[in-house]
Amino acid sequence: MKASFIPYTLHFKQASGTSRGILKTKDTWFIVLRSENKFGIGECGMFKGLSVDDRSDFESKLQWVCDHIDLGLHQLLDALVEFPSIQFGLEMAFKSLESQDGFDLFPSEFTASQSSIDINGLIWMGDKAFMNQQIKMKLAEGFRCIKMKIGAIDFRTELELLKSIRQEFSADDIELRVDANGAFLPSEALEKLKRLSEFELHSIEQPIKQGQWQDMAKLCEQTPLPIALDEELIGVFISEKKNQLLHAIKPQYIILKPTLIGGFHGSREWIELAHEAQVGWWITSALESNIGLNAIAQWTHTLNSPRPQGLGTGSLFTNNFDSPLIVKNGTLHYENNRVWDISNLSINT
Repeated sequence: MKASFIPYTLHFKQASGTSRGILKTKDTWFIVLRSENKFGIGECGMFKGLSVDDRSDFESKLQWVCDHIDLGLHQLLDALVEFPSIQFGLEMAFKSLESQDGFDLFPSEFTASQSSIDINGLIWMGDKAFMNQQIKMKLAEGFRCIKMKIGAIDFRTELELLKSIRQEFSADDIELRVDANGAFLPSEALEKLKRLSEFELHSIEQPIKQGQWQDMAKLCEQTPLPIALDEELIGVFISEKKNQLLHAIKPQYIILKPTLIGGFHGSREWIELAHEAQVGWWITSALESNIGLNAIAQWTHTLNSPRPQGLGTGSLFTNNFDSPLIVKNGTLHYENNRVWDISNLSINT
C-alpha cells in the first residue's frame, strides 16, 4: 500500500462570521491510499484556531503517517492520539479503500437514496439585515430546525432576531438552537440564558469558554434552557477524563464533531459514556469538504438519532467537490444517480 497527502484550500462563497472572527478560507488535507488498482481518500480537516492538532508539526505528522502506512490502521490510530483530525482522515481513507467506489463507506438506506437525515439550518453571524435574510431563506427552504450563531453582535439585536422568529413560528413549528462559541463571561452567562429562555429555545451550545468546569457545572445546574457542550470536548483524549468531564459538569447535551474529537472511534466512545451519564447528543460537521461531510453523514445515519443533526455545509464553498449530497426541505439526501467529481485534486482513481 502507498499513501500520500494533498493540501487543499476551500474558499467561502461569502465570508462567514463566528465569535472567533470572519472566515474567508478553510485549509484542509486529504490522505490518499493506493493498493493495487484501488484507491481510498480521507479528509483531515484540521480547524486552525480550534483543533487541538493546530500545531506546527501537523504536516510533518501527516508525512510520517504516509511513510508508516504499513503499520496498519489500529497501530497508527494509537500513535495519533494528539492528532484527532488525522485519526479521522485515516479511518475515512481505510473505509474508502474497502468500499466499492471509494465513497459508499457505510452502505445503508441513506446511500441507497431511500432515507434522509434531518439537519439544522445554520445562520451565520453578521448584521441584523444579513442574519434576518438568512433566517427567511432557511425557513423558505423548508428547515424545521434552525441554529443561530450568537455572541458577536449586540446581544439585544440577537434577542430581537429570535423574537421576530417566535412571533411568526411557535416552538412546535420551528426548533431554535443557538451557539455562543464560548462568547459569554461566566459572570453574565446565567442572566443571558434567562433572557434567551423566553424564546423557548431547544438549547445553547458552549455559552462560556471551555476549560472552566466549575463555572460550567454551576451553569448547567441552574440554567433555564438546556446547555450543549461543544468546544469543551476538544483535547479530552482519555476515556477516564471524558467520563470525569461528563459527571463533573452534567451537561444536558454534548455535540460530537468527529474531525475534532478523534473520528468515529473517539465519537463512539463519547456516545457510550453519554448514554451511561444520561446525556443527550448529536453529530455536527466542522466545515469539511463534501468528502469529509460524506463520511460523517453516512456514519451518522447508522446511529439512528432522532434529533436533527448539524450537517450540510457543502454549499458554503466555491471550490467544493460535486457529490451526491443534496439538502432539500431541511434534510440531507444522498442522490446516488449523481456522480462524484474530485478532479480538482488530480488523483488518478
